[in-house]
Amino acid sequence: MSVTTSGPTAVRAGRLDYQAAWAEQRRLHEAVVAGERGDTVLLLEHPSVYTAGKRTEPWDRPTDGTPVVDVDRGGKITWHGPGQLVGYPIVRLPDPVDVVAYVRRTEQLLIDVCAEFGLTAGRVEGRSGVWVPEDDRGPARKVAAIGIRVARGVTLHGFSVNCDCDLGFFDRIVPCGIRDAGVTSLTAELGRPVTVADVLPVVERHLPTLTRI
Repeated sequence: MSVTTSGPTAVRAGRLDYQAAWAEQRRLHEAVVAGERGDTVLLLEHPSVYTAGKRTEPWDRPTDGTPVVDVDRGGKITWHGPGQLVGYPIVRLPDPVDVVAYVRRTEQLLIDVCAEFGLTAGRVEGRSGVWVPEDDRGPARKVAAIGIRVARGVTLHGFSVNCDCDLGFFDRIVPCGIRDAGVTSLTAELGRPVTVADVLPVVERHLPTLTRI
């Protein structure tokens, strides 16, 4: 199912195996680079999988032999799985390409989505993603992660939002290589169920932020 907004076209891909989603990203990327397709964002869930970006250290990985898919995005290791909404924007960046500005726009999209559900989240200096600030419940904790790559001026990979996923999967790794902070979800923070189905249309509505200059 495709949903067109004033920004990129959103494609609801349902639950899709990581390797199948990666192949679809590459197909869309070629089409956008060639000018055969406009900006597109895949929105989906994955079956449970760990993926490791180029900066992943050996000690960040699971110690129990759990398989890990090595990918060509930036960042370190993370988990994807049921209860987490994943977005893969395949969008052309304006010249001159400013990757940091694109990451900031992606963060703003996710901050705005959290706000719609009543969760105040923001940035942490020196760390990508979107965070719930330190409070009496504990240190700062990441509710949404970002890991991207830009090739030939067009983006790959993207973001994930923890909706109502099992946070125990993050206990087997050092998520995003960060040892001194936690991982959380919209459900855990708000004390009520917030599902991928709840979050999906809100993310779609905010997709124009990705291409707003």
